[in-house]
Amino acid sequence: MMKRREFIRMLGGAAAAWPLAASAQPVIPVVGFQTCLGQNERPNLRDAFRRGLSEVGFVEGRNVAIEYRFAEGHPDRLPALAADLVGRKVVVIAATGGGASVLAAKAATTTIPVVFTTAGDPVQQGFVASLNRPGGNLTGISWFGAQVSGKGLGLLHELIPNTAVVALLANPNLPESGRIISDAQEATRSFGQQLLVLNASTPREINAAFATARQQRAGALYVGGDPFFTSRRQQIVALATRDAIPDMYANREFVVEGGLMSYGNDVTDPYREAGRYVGRILKGDNPADLPVLQSTKFEFVLNLGTAKALGIAVPNSLQLLADEVIE
Repeated sequence: MMKRREFIRMLGGAAAAWPLAASAQPVIPVVGFQTCLGQNERPNLRDAFRRGLSEVGFVEGRNVAIEYRFAEGHPDRLPALAADLVGRKVVVIAATGGGASVLAAKAATTTIPVVFTTAGDPVQQGFVASLNRPGGNLTGISWFGAQVSGKGLGLLHELIPNTAVVALLANPNLPESGRIISDAQEATRSFGQQLLVLNASTPREINAAFATARQQRAGALYVGGDPFFTSRRQQIVALATRDAIPDMYANREFVVEGGLMSYGNDVTDPYREAGRYVGRILKGDNPADLPVLQSTKFEFVLNLGTAKALGIAVPNSLQLLADEVIE
């Protein structure tokens, strides 16, 4: 029979071991996710990011935590959001929703790994030294969306070839806008068209841009990929519908809203790859050694109901090219 003194000694030893057992519990890493988009904008992109994380073994709430920061369409808020994530000592920052988000994260830290998604050229924008060997604390995925405006304008020209003036809605605050404009100028020049560049970075300026397009008798509209424009897609599509102007976009969300056509990347794919890269860094990979990935999944979406409302007969050849046709 165990003596009372031995029992007390054993109990004391077990109690002393409890704090050690508690301290041995694994610490869950915290990832920062910042975007220029709003909290309710395009939740499918965050879903794709989490799916990528899970593919390399990290599930939110189980073995990884995610701190979300949303600029709500105001890129000037991004530096403070990035600084806040750095102050919270996150392990990795996912900088998404446009080049302004990447620049904010880059300025906020030179030590915390940053995984970006961008539509621009990361080397040209100064994010990395090269695509194959980024060389610093940044790496990520680019879909070079700023370079697909020529293809989108080509599809628009195929549908309405006799348009003399094409309006381009551009956000001067978007780092990628310069490339979008130059590619659009080259494309319209090759079609013998005039490009009317309309700058807008506020809802009021969007209204003013459409007024200018009417005054200049623009026969078509192209809207490049931009988080701010995506957040204002209802306004933009409503104005295009009011003015009965054939419209081409870089994101399918505009066509779902009632726009005519879109041509661009399936952006969920880069977000999934970004999640995978974050997971690899959590497992010990160095961002300097992870090459920038180039997304190659494109989609052409066509809204036949909008075409009918505009009095445009869409040839079968163009319908067959579409990845998605909305009736």
